[in-house]
Amino acid sequence: MTAISTQPGAAQAAGQVPGRRLARLLRGRPDDPAWARPALLALMLATALLYLVGLSRNGWANEFYAGAAQAGTESWKAFLFGSLDSSNFITVDKPAGFLWPMELSARIFGVNYWSLLLPQALAGVATVGVLYATVRRWFGPAAAIIAGAVMALTPVATLIFRFNDPDAFITLMAALAAYAGVRALESGRTGGWP
Repeated sequence: MTAISTQPGAAQAAGQVPGRRLARLLRGRPDDPAWARPALLALMLATALLYLVGLSRNGWANEFYAGAAQAGTESWKAFLFGSLDSSNFITVDKPAGFLWPMELSARIFGVNYWSLLLPQALAGVATVGVLYATVRRWFGPAAAIIAGAVMALTPVATLIFRFNDPDAFITLMAALAAYAGVRALESGRTGGWP
């Protein structure tokens, strides 16, 4: 037997009505100023354009890692271990995990300049977003927009997010760690910190 209720469900009470999701995406949190979410979206779009336009201008960037990414597209074993050659004889000098996004991108889009550098550029956009979320929690949206813009426009950040070294993913992981640290401090679950 099926019961039909005219009372709003839990999803509606929590503000999860499908039409409201898009409004919340575009507007942001109710306590944010009206300019905060459009400013964030503009910052993310500008960062994506900065890091993605003319991306193939760098060529293969670091040819050593580009060769390893190409080997990873030819052999799953080379993919897993970060080998420089598809026969899995020589591995690269860094952990293989930073090659995986490049190799997956090259498997999807083919091995070319753009597909090997795309994951680093997207990691840069994600880093700006995570930094915004981290700073916003304690200092508000204005400070978060400034922090994100400074991160996006820092010359060394522009370089690392358009080059296929592991630095792009290290920077993203550092931003994620800072966000997790802020959340842990807010909740009081710091795992034994004083």
